[in-house]
Amino acid sequence: MNGTAWGDAAARRSRVRGCLLGGAIGDALGNPVEFLSLTGIRRAHGEQGVRDLTADEDGVTGRVTDDTQMTLFTAEGLIRAHSRAAAKGIGGAETAIIKHAYLRWLDTQNHPAPPARGGDDPVRTGWLRQQPWLYARRAPGNACLTGLASGHTPDPGGPVGGPGPVNTGSKGCGTVMRSAPFGLTGQDPARCFELAARCAQITHGHPTGAYAAGALAAIVAHLLEGDSLPGSVLRAMDLLARHPGHEETTAALRGAVELAAQGAPSAEKVESLGAGWVAEEALAIAVYCALVLPGPGLAGESLLLSVNHSGDSDSTGAVCGNLLGAHHGDTCLPPSWLVRTEGRAVIAEVADDLSLEFAHAPAWPEGRYPGC
Repeated sequence: MNGTAWGDAAARRSRVRGCLLGGAIGDALGNPVEFLSLTGIRRAHGEQGVRDLTADEDGVTGRVTDDTQMTLFTAEGLIRAHSRAAAKGIGGAETAIIKHAYLRWLDTQNHPAPPARGGDDPVRTGWLRQQPWLYARRAPGNACLTGLASGHTPDPGGPVGGPGPVNTGSKGCGTVMRSAPFGLTGQDPARCFELAARCAQITHGHPTGAYAAGALAAIVAHLLEGDSLPGSVLRAMDLLARHPGHEETTAALRGAVELAAQGAPSAEKVESLGAGWVAEEALAIAVYCALVLPGPGLAGESLLLSVNHSGDSDSTGAVCGNLLGAHHGDTCLPPSWLVRTEGRAVIAEVADDLSLEFAHAPAWPEGRYPGC
């Protein structure tokens, strides 16, 4: 491998790691203040709000939520789908395999420890589900829980963006907060967009929920290739424009871009974009916070801006961290936060496995990533 190729590979691996670890840091920053108003955050933490990782209601610092949990299972599902396709010489099972991965996450919400596998059950397999720290219920979204219980698998060749049959009116941010890994495969951004959007409808039926997930995946895919953040967002908006009913998601992103161009970031400006409980608002807040404070040296300030508001602070923090890490790589992440973030060793391991799978399709140890 020549020096340029090695440099490209190292940069991509750093961005994949940065995306998953950055998301976890943002999640952990926002977790303790998720249900507080901005006034409440300032009352508890001072006029500048949260400035560091803080303890949750149990007195534990650095805990992640369902956002990071589901993101890891998205990555695991993508590894397993690609590994299966490479072994069998045929693809097309991605949506079913991602659904199985989310059912493994559902086990972590319904059981105190990994449940036993019965017979040839295709769900209760693999190494990720064996990690004990994942078995924690941290205010998971109701649509994610009920949607998975419905058992719906989207048509892998069906149209993108139409209303889905599960939780038809729901566009909660549970679609977007788990979808960054779709953009980390090195595949064409349009393909990343479509797969993320389809898999969003495993649990959420509103087209905006799917489009926001797809847009995040496309932005991350462009960042992985070394594009700028403003350029990546604009290219994702170009992709959105190809799909009917994109206007709500496009308007949210346009609002974030225009607000960032004004400079002078503030919590009040963040709140003008919404609260982040729904998908397009969570994406817009994350994009604004990443754009308005450019440069790897400001990643920590961007993350703090993304969680200090009256809304879904852990999800906006997680998505902002996904963007910053995918843009700048893992070296931009504040070390003092990284070392205190729950599960960071496993998160880094999944990130490295995702990079390896899509670069080399290695022969994994038996049982690590079975193709189902």
